[in-house]
Amino acid sequence: MGLIDENTSGVFVISVTPFDEQGAIDWQSLDRVTDFYFEAGADGLTILGMMGEAPKMTQSEALEISRRVIARAGNRPVVVGVSAPGLAALRELSMAAMDMGAAGVMVAPPGSLQTDTQIHGYYGQVVKTLGPDIPVVLQDFPLATKVVISDEVLARIINDFPSIKMLKHEDWPGLQKITKIRQAEAAGQRRISILCGNGGGFLAEEMARGADGAMTGFGYPEMMVQIARLMTAGEKDRAHDLFDAYLPLIRYESQPGLGLAVRKHVLARRGAIASPALRAPGSGLTAAAAAEVDYLISRQERRLKELG
Repeated sequence: MGLIDENTSGVFVISVTPFDEQGAIDWQSLDRVTDFYFEAGADGLTILGMMGEAPKMTQSEALEISRRVIARAGNRPVVVGVSAPGLAALRELSMAAMDMGAAGVMVAPPGSLQTDTQIHGYYGQVVKTLGPDIPVVLQDFPLATKVVISDEVLARIINDFPSIKMLKHEDWPGLQKITKIRQAEAAGQRRISILCGNGGGFLAEEMARGADGAMTGFGYPEMMVQIARLMTAGEKDRAHDLFDAYLPLIRYESQPGLGLAVRKHVLARRGAIASPALRAPGSGLTAAAAAEVDYLISRQERRLKELG
């Protein structure tokens, strides 16, 4: 399995972690959903992210999930989320994942970082702890982490720490951040791969600004694959027409605190996982919400048929 680098592109789906109704990891569903993502056209996977319920895992569970998904993926790249309060745990999981064949690791900033100096210094500590040979994905998701990484600090991080190969761009609004990065590269700044998040809700616009693809999840990952390919091919109108068919469900899934339950409901409905259960603390959809999602799916299916 190759490593991610500054030119990595395509769609890396953020994988859910399937559980049974008692909160135990459903290993058979983990195999099934891994296959499902690749069958939908994913170029790679990212596991143990925020929408993979990583904070609810023990270290031993995180290691076994990594081992199982990396093996199932074969020669296709898997990025492992290793964010942790301390660098010792981050290093332990990173080293183990890379030994298993991971393509890189993803690190989100801890919420304790409050200043530009602290943010820059933290990523300096991360790359020093991991060494120069482990490719790092910087997750920039201030809506969740509460850490705002300015354009200027991000530029310093890119220039100072070459083992950071990719930005998982989830700032919102953040289209101008992509533009500034690409403009800086044109002026001599080191290139970095940009894969975008937020459920693919701005994917067409992000790619038009210079993003290389997506690193996020959605109940229909084939949408992100198709949008990325159409935008790369210059078929902007077709990409937006297709996106519009999925937009009501994207909008519904984007609700803070509800999105993962929606996503798991859809994946269970599609047979990718056996149960939509979330591990505690966390709960699934109410009957009313599930009915709303099912209605949106029925309308989506009709619209997709109309589009051909």
